[in-house]
Amino acid sequence: MPPTSQPIAVLLMAMGGPDCLENVEPFLLDVRGGRPTPPELVAEIQARYRATGGKSPAVGMTLSVAKKLEARLNESGRGRYRVYVGFRHWHPFIKDTLAQVLRDDPEHIIGFCMAPQQSSLSTGAYRKKVEEAQAFMNDHRSVSYVGSWNRHPRLIAGIVDNIQQGLNKFPPAARPNVTVLFTAHSLPERIVAMNDPYPDEVKGTVVAVTAFLGGQPTAFAYQSQGRSSERWLGPTVEAAIEELAFAGQRYVLVAPIGFLCDHVETLYDIDIELKQLASDRRIQLERIAMLNDSSAFIEALVDVVAVHESSLSIPS
Repeated sequence: MPPTSQPIAVLLMAMGGPDCLENVEPFLLDVRGGRPTPPELVAEIQARYRATGGKSPAVGMTLSVAKKLEARLNESGRGRYRVYVGFRHWHPFIKDTLAQVLRDDPEHIIGFCMAPQQSSLSTGAYRKKVEEAQAFMNDHRSVSYVGSWNRHPRLIAGIVDNIQQGLNKFPPAARPNVTVLFTAHSLPERIVAMNDPYPDEVKGTVVAVTAFLGGQPTAFAYQSQGRSSERWLGPTVEAAIEELAFAGQRYVLVAPIGFLCDHVETLYDIDIELKQLASDRRIQLERIAMLNDSSAFIEALVDVVAVHESSLSIPS
């Protein structure tokens, strides 16, 4: 069968992050909706990025995922797929990437948020960015969105494998008793009153992973709460460490199932800040590897795209 004249566009969307220390302030300005960031907070966030490489690794990692995903989707030889990246808060912004997508005149656009757990404040915000960009460009093309994939078998298998590998960081005799501490990014507590699916989505991933861990002790906490006066979902990871220390636990493996690739939230919030808190409580704390652009993760994404596409009745 000859190649189709129009590609199927897959728009990968993620939060993005500063690509250098000088861009931390403009990045925060966008995150805060144009509200200036207090200088002391800018300096604090810059220090976090300085301690973890001077930039967000998530930008380059997402671009790598897109390249690998496009190659894998096109292995059939038809060259039908084009995979694009648009960020919510940094370059290339979703609106700019969507403009490029429209210039390429695809047969269909699939919006794919790089977050397996759905929420109106996270994945829903990406969809809103697409809708705003379409309205600005007066484009009425239909866009379909990948929904929840928080329990996708390949996603779960990848996390389970990383947990098993992570347990090897502990003394052999201690491994059966290491507590696996699952974490996800906290959101404002008001989402509970909104009947937002996020808490249940996160719980679903935890339950699915735990089913493969046998009798391994587990716990769950939210991390990286925002700097605002409103209440955020808990318990916090800090409180979880205090509780585990009080119970006499000396080994903890953090599994950030709410993150797909490395961010400042894993490299600093866990690897530096939380690890120091745990050390002060005489706990050896380690973290599992993120899925990043691993072949296991790419295969999961391929399958998610295939299942979504099959539901759309797009001609092959």
